Formats: sequence, structure tokens, C-alpha cells
Amino acid sequence: MVTLYEHPLSPYAQKVKISAREKGIALDLKTPDGIGAGTSRGEFVAANPRAEVPALIDGDTYIFDSTIILEYLEDKWPEPPMLPATPAERAKVRMIEEVCDTHYEAINWGLGEIAYFRRATGAKAAEMQELAARQTAKIQNWLTKQLGPNDWFNGKSFGWGDLSVVPYVNGSAGFGNAPDEGSPLGKWLARTNARPAVAQTAKEAVDSIAGMQMVADILKQGLFKREYRDHRLEWMMKTEGVEIVLDGLEKNNIRFSYDFE
Repeated sequence: MVTLYEHPLSPYAQKVKISAREKGIALDLKTPDGIGAGTSRGEFVAANPRAEVPALIDGDTYIFDSTIILEYLEDKWPEPPMLPATPAERAKVRMIEEVCDTHYEAINWGLGEIAYFRRATGAKAAEMQELAARQTAKIQNWLTKQLGPNDWFNGKSFGWGDLSVVPYVNGSAGFGNAPDEGSPLGKWLARTNARPAVAQTAKEAVDSIAGMQMVADILKQGLFKREYRDHRLEWMMKTEGVEIVLDGLEKNNIRFSYDFE
């Protein structure tokens, strides 16, 4: 059985789980110990020296980075294919994935910093949430253009493009930024969430939110360090969160990417 180190709320892990489930690949799901505190060790860090989820272990093969894992699944278990047929179509869904993994992920991640970790409260939180809602509307508008008249981002069938988008749109819905149900993106979301592989993955994410209720207190105790890497740090800086970053550095409850050893 293939082992996948993950956290149910991670959109990167969700992508991998949806692909594997669509392909009928059995997964042994594990959440790494100490992932939030930056103290993970053992097999997980051997599989991913960045100490980030997801990390996949298939026998003697250790793979990190969600996109590379998706490529591995596609290479080893090509049926049913998640990538579309032509080079142009494949390039399109990979670009959609890249936008979602960077620009879109940062918005939802930032909203999680406010909602779960309470990095901002009161008027400051409201200001940042409003900015995030406007950013979300823009990126959902862009996604609607990519969808066009098709039922799926992959074109004629569900695939790579769709599994790369749905964790983020579902995440937005959880923060009150869902697309209109009657819009093309809203109808696509309903179709996508009806798929068993997606529904199971989405339910796992929703169920895990209950475990996030105490994380703000854990953060205050210095037992949790959130990773502020690249696009996430950029989002904070451009969405009026400079003081959040500075406060996190002073309190030592944020971190950046690990150095490789």
C-alpha cells in the first residue's frame, strides 16, 4: 500500500488524494507528528526534507511536492488518465494548477491565519477579510474564463485541472467566498463535489476543522510555528499584514522553509 503523509485541510494533499482515489489507488494516510510545531522527524522528513505535506512513500520511492506526486501517480497508474490528451490542453491545466497552488492558496491560507490562529481581530481582521474576498472574486473570475463553455477544466472529462481547483474553491466556500450557485463556476463546483473521490476528500477536510478550534491558544504558547514561505509571505505583506509578520517574528511563532541537511 502507498503511504501518504498529509493533513486533511492541506489543498496540496487533497489534490493527491483525489487523483489517487479516482485511479483506485489504496492509500495509507498519516498525519505527521509535530508538523505544526516544526518538530517533525523520522520517515516523514526522510520523504520530504521540507517537512511539508504531502509526502508519498511507495516502497523504496520517496516523493515530495504535490505536483511531482501527481506526475508520479500518472506515470505509474496511467488509467484513468488525469491529464488531458494534447500538449496544449496539458499545458493549460498545469498553468491552472500553478495559479491555484500559489495565488489562490495564499488567500485561503491567510484567511485561515485570521479565522483559526487569530493573527488579526476586530477591525483589522474585517479589513483583511474584505481584501481577501475581493481577491477571491478576481481569481474565481479568471477561473471561470478558463472553464469557458466546458463542464470540466480538463475539457470533456474530469481530471487534473479539476482536482487542482476544487480544494481551493471549497476552501473559499468555508470562508464565505463561494461562487454563486447558478454561475458556471458554481455549477462546476456542484458537479465536482458530487464525485465520490472529491466528496470523501472534502468531508475529511471539513471534519478536521473541529480540531482547529484550540490552535490559537497553542500558538500563543509557542507550540505552533506557521510556515510563511514565498506566496504566503507575499500575501500577508500586500494585504495589510505587515505587523502580523513582524509580531510573529518577535514571538517566534512563524517560520520559513528549512535548510536542507
